[in-house]
Amino acid sequence: MYYCSMNLQIVSAIGALWMFMACNDNAQNQSENNTMNRQDTVAEHASHYTQVNGIRMYYEIYGKGKPLVLLHGGGSTIHTTFGRIIPALAENRQLIAVELQGHGHSSDRDAGFTFEQDADDVAALLKELKIGKVDVFGFSNGGTTALQLAIRHPDMVNRVIAASALFKRSGASPQFWEFMNQARIEHMPAQYKDEYRKVAPDPERLQVMHDKCAKRMAEFTDISDELISSVKAPVLLMNGDADVASTEHMAAMCKLIPHCQLAIFPGGHGKYIGEITTLTGDAAFRPYVVPVIEEFLDAAPAK
Repeated sequence: MYYCSMNLQIVSAIGALWMFMACNDNAQNQSENNTMNRQDTVAEHASHYTQVNGIRMYYEIYGKGKPLVLLHGGGSTIHTTFGRIIPALAENRQLIAVELQGHGHSSDRDAGFTFEQDADDVAALLKELKIGKVDVFGFSNGGTTALQLAIRHPDMVNRVIAASALFKRSGASPQFWEFMNQARIEHMPAQYKDEYRKVAPDPERLQVMHDKCAKRMAEFTDISDELISSVKAPVLLMNGDADVASTEHMAAMCKLIPHCQLAIFPGGHGKYIGEITTLTGDAAFRPYVVPVIEEFLDAAPAK
């Protein structure tokens, strides 16, 4: 599967760090209009906490059916990443939406953020829930974590959707990496700061969370071709045609994964799933990607 708009765009380096962590450069201007309109975007759910590898991890459960785990972007929460698409996804599936180390409601540990540790934390949660193999949908940093989950815990993963994720440094522009050392909390979208302060166990740790996110990206290390090629689960890579990761990067990664499909949608980082910073004013969002997601998840097992 390859859906591609021909009008590819170059992502600006200014604000690129927080774009990858699940935002775009309209974020600051749209805070008042887009700050989590929970009544309109979030379905009925149950909230839970559990102890996982030394942290108190928060997760929400929606709907009924085959489980689909949701992994948010860096610096974000369940609702800033997936709030606009959860109601549609929950119509046919049980969603297990997780907040990772130091994000949202979940507590932190005295260690930096890594994709490998996040994957291990999600695996520990799934073992605690005793639900067997699951499908996983991760966005941005959550997409990289989803791939690490398939690499490190293949017996727990059925199918993987990795959306707007980055797997190698060459996948983003040189300007993106030059910007890493200039990351400042002032660049962080107001929506993210507001949401963190609302739900975090210690709202005063916002700066800590920001700095750990920035450090993880500044020190980003490639996932080797060998590890990427070792993923046996079917994978759907999704990306915007004006995203942080290039279309060429996603196509190259898809060729390395034995059972992989690629979908490219118009727009920037997360616009196609209605990520909170990508919507302007009262613009309505129609989750047009949901049929693509459901077709992939419901496909016959790969041979």
